[in-house]
Amino acid sequence: MPVAYPSGTISEHTACRNSCAVFDVSHLGTLVVTGASAFELLQGAFTNDLGRIEPGRAQYTHLLDPDTASVVDDIIVWWMTETTFEVIPNASNTGAVNDVLGSLADGLDVSITDTTDSRAMIAIQGPTARKVLGAVSGDASAVGRFRITPFTFQGVECVSAGTGYTGEDGVECAVPASVAPAFWDAVVAAGAVPAGLGARDTLRLEAAFPLHGHELGGGLTTLQAGLGWVVGWDKPAFVGRDALVRQKESGGYKVMVGLSVDGRRPPREGQTVLSGGGVVGSVTSGNFSPTLGHGIALAMVDDTVPVGDTVSIDVRGTEMPASVVALPFYKSKG
Repeated sequence: MPVAYPSGTISEHTACRNSCAVFDVSHLGTLVVTGASAFELLQGAFTNDLGRIEPGRAQYTHLLDPDTASVVDDIIVWWMTETTFEVIPNASNTGAVNDVLGSLADGLDVSITDTTDSRAMIAIQGPTARKVLGAVSGDASAVGRFRITPFTFQGVECVSAGTGYTGEDGVECAVPASVAPAFWDAVVAAGAVPAGLGARDTLRLEAAFPLHGHELGGGLTTLQAGLGWVVGWDKPAFVGRDALVRQKESGGYKVMVGLSVDGRRPPREGQTVLSGGGVVGSVTSGNFSPTLGHGIALAMVDDTVPVGDTVSIDVRGTEMPASVVALPFYKSKG
């Protein structure tokens, strides 16, 4: 996926907010986990409770470091059939997730196959995404939110899921590599605007979706990102549970907040957040918000910094005033 197509990041971002954009997110991994023990393996590995869903549904979840509860990866799980799941990690973490699952699979009736290179993942997102996709496949466009369904394109079996990373309604389609270029062309011909990595980042930032390597991982946990809802606290065990429970009980950890600044100058990752003459945290992601027309940021700060407070961001020795605001910065009207 390029940073931007010739139309530019702001145009691509606006298309997703107002109509429909299409993203090639084939860098996402796919691990097919199948066998009588597939549910047992994933239930014991990931934070969320698979018992909350059923075949034909998707679930967002985390894999944690066993000692620190730092997020090794945030993952979407597609429950395909009773004994088959597709685990979708972030690109650079596919190998690490595969290794952990493999280490937990000893003695279980389960197989794990990396099918990343055999398919493309294409995300059609925006208020008119389902109408656009419907011109290519009515079955694909009809999938419910966080549900999955098979469909065929040019006689080849594909899968669609009612998921996305933009803050808008949309569908993500797993399409075999043999027909992926034709599928992309068909979606574009139906009216979707090709969008790149730049728009994907500004869209997810406005929606306040944490990004691995920024608000997750690198010592940051599920709780710090405000994602305690992806934890099945009643599960007796999952990787990293004890460490996460210790953090929950002890408190006093930095938490993710939203920062809003006046003007177009955006905060940037790594800049220090100041309050009361002292350092209270740092920016983890920052950019100009095309929808709001000013700079915004996610930051990890002391849990004593409330929404409504005014802080400063250290921009190469100059303090930029910022307001601590409720998240998300933007919420779809759909």
